[in-house]
Amino acid sequence: MRFFAIATDYDNTLASDGRVADATWAALERLRASGRQAILVSGREMDDLLAICPRLDLFSRVVAENGGVLYTPSTGARRLLAPPPPPAFVDELRSRGLRHFSVSETLVAMMKPAEQIALAAIRDLGLGLQIIFNGDAVMIVSPGISKATGLHEALDELALSAFNVAGVGDAENDHALLDACGFSVAVANALPALKQHADMVTSQAAGAGVAELVDAIVKDDLRERACAAPKSRVLIGHARDAKDAGDTQGRQDTREPADRYCPAHGTVALLAGESGCGKSTACAGLLERLAGMHQQLCIIDPEGDYQNDEDTIVIGDAHTAPVIDEVVQLLLRPPRPAVAVNLLRVPLPERPAFCASLLLEVQQLRLRTGRPHWLVFDEAHHLFPAGWAGANQAIPQALETALAITVSPQQLDGAFLRQVNLILAMGPSAGKAVQELANATGRPVPQLQETQIETGQALLWRLDEPEPEGVIRLEPGSKHRLRHRRKYAEGLLIPERSFYFRGPQNALNLRAHNLVLFVEIAEGVDAGTWQYHRERGDYSRWFEKEIGDPDLAAQARQIEQDASLDAAASLARIKAAVQERYTQPENPSMPAVLTAKNADVAAADGEDADGKKE
Repeated sequence: MRFFAIATDYDNTLASDGRVADATWAALERLRASGRQAILVSGREMDDLLAICPRLDLFSRVVAENGGVLYTPSTGARRLLAPPPPPAFVDELRSRGLRHFSVSETLVAMMKPAEQIALAAIRDLGLGLQIIFNGDAVMIVSPGISKATGLHEALDELALSAFNVAGVGDAENDHALLDACGFSVAVANALPALKQHADMVTSQAAGAGVAELVDAIVKDDLRERACAAPKSRVLIGHARDAKDAGDTQGRQDTREPADRYCPAHGTVALLAGESGCGKSTACAGLLERLAGMHQQLCIIDPEGDYQNDEDTIVIGDAHTAPVIDEVVQLLLRPPRPAVAVNLLRVPLPERPAFCASLLLEVQQLRLRTGRPHWLVFDEAHHLFPAGWAGANQAIPQALETALAITVSPQQLDGAFLRQVNLILAMGPSAGKAVQELANATGRPVPQLQETQIETGQALLWRLDEPEPEGVIRLEPGSKHRLRHRRKYAEGLLIPERSFYFRGPQNALNLRAHNLVLFVEIAEGVDAGTWQYHRERGDYSRWFEKEIGDPDLAAQARQIEQDASLDAAASLARIKAAVQERYTQPENPSMPAVLTAKNADVAAADGEDADGKKE
């Protein structure tokens, strides 16, 4: 279920001439019977609503006075969300001869054209009040107060997201309400400007239009209408082959390339590709746009990639395993748009079971609130490995909305792959990834044309279509992220992605789980060990495959192949290349996890005190 509530205006939307029809009340009862909620959002005074509206019990919350008052019908509790009107302003209106106006708990109301007197009083007194129009009615409230701000307070109490709310109104002051909701509706009698602003316009007026909306939600959760709405689409990228066109005078047309989107609800996407293909950059951009759409993210992070992301609350680290109850509580009352569950302390064999337990709790939360909106499975092969015996029982029958990042579909269990409905395949093996996914899901293998896919590009296939749409240029994020760079410089790579100095006779087993340790250990090993790995091309191979830095790998490859350099000179040059490209940590003296002096950190990665795998 996507829509958990409607937020409706009162006058000329829910009600006509101040009265709500019996058929409209019946529609709200059907809404509640479906497990959804109704929120009343009105410009009227709260006492006025209590007097004229006999069924406030059908609403979970009432936002009155255009966002100034929040009322809970089940308890009668009332909370002011704005300060009262300044007494000096009220006195000034009276002194200017205005008689027909009302003063409530948080606003002053009048009718046109009295706003001219109010505006002059605000100007002369130097007040920071704002004027809001609602047809012929005029409201003066504190700055920043609107139906949107009142709705957000109501949703916070209900632990709901605005993305899961359909808002409906008819007049000028409903623009803010409709903007705040995940789906916007104007009744048939609404102002033309509001109709243009809405995702849907009902065929019927006022209360009958609200009933029309309710029945559409109960029928199919607005599935087709919501998917077409701009606020329900996530930008993926742009058609690679779209070019600017010139006119007959040779002038250049600056049209934007064709955009590619996916639904913000109901998409289970797979992002697949080898290291160095731009997968991390593409993922960061996508998650940034989702957060900008007020989508809540729950990121299961096996490698600690999000430890230094300022927009993310991280649970768990290399020394402490995450606690599922703590994760759920943060998702329930989110201080930030994303919660990352760091699994570094969870042993590799136990990660699928941990993820299954977390998913069980998260799915229950989704049933109650619709959140988190996106589940993100980074390094998904750690969580749903191919051949995992518990996959069918652990993976929910409907993930609804999720993003999985992995190297290749064949590394994931078929129970997960069968829920994927969109793949972004990156790198030289993109065609192979599409074929693997088709085989795993029992679909005909698409006929693919050979094409070069550059860094930052992907082959896009929506699995409900027989063929891929083609290669697209993925949209990067607008913020410069140091997440991966810091991780590789000073973080804690898993054992499979670490570098091991072993030497020609495998006499050593010194693990470098980041670039700082790589340099430190390299400076301590003997010349024979250094040369052994240099001659094999191990340094450049690690930089390219595991660090995902082809430029650093190219530099290292040149150094490895330069016969004029001895061990010391080649080490110095590779060290300089690493330090030039990667920011040094605040405290470059990293703990020596490769000896018995730091067995605790080594144990966090499933190793004994000698750095050997257990």
